[in-house]
Amino acid sequence: MSSLIDMLTQQLGGGTTRQISSQIGADEQMTSKAMAAALPLLLGALSRNAAQGDGADSLHRALANDHDGSILDDLGGFLGQAQAGPGDGILNHALGPKRQMVERQLGASTGLDASSLAKLLPILAPIVMGALGKAQRSSNLDAQGLAGLLGGETQTMQREHPNTMGFLGQILDADNDGDVDVSDIAGQGLGFLKSFMSGR
Repeated sequence: MSSLIDMLTQQLGGGTTRQISSQIGADEQMTSKAMAAALPLLLGALSRNAAQGDGADSLHRALANDHDGSILDDLGGFLGQAQAGPGDGILNHALGPKRQMVERQLGASTGLDASSLAKLLPILAPIVMGALGKAQRSSNLDAQGLAGLLGGETQTMQREHPNTMGFLGQILDADNDGDVDVSDIAGQGLGFLKSFMSGR
């Protein structure tokens, strides 16, 4: 499993998952499954953004200025005020107009309703950025190094979970009209969840 995903799943296990599920009003097991799907999707979206134009420079600056990784040192404190955090802004930048479609398709594949996902993703986004910021700071990465890190993470996930990454790519590459084959995604999603949950 990739190092960033490994860091995130360790940080979000146990009592943290319980706290998040309570906050979004969802079953803990269902929340855990949705988190296993959402984390690599968010990393994949950030990786794609970083590979385009000045995306790596923009992400590098955002991490340096606002996401140094300290969020991981007090997740409980963050979760207590997560709804007032920067999650919505991060998602709008990472997913753009695909955000609502992503919520619908994640719901179709995980069983978590869209309203709960709309609360979950803004909680996870700053945590993912915090993990990236911590990696950037600890390795003293410049923008190019950050893009390389994200590219390596994506390659690792593609190598270890090719069906999973195909599923994620189908969501991220889909047209914004939301016309994605939900039955096909749901079928792929079952294998997706099994592959990621086996690494938790």
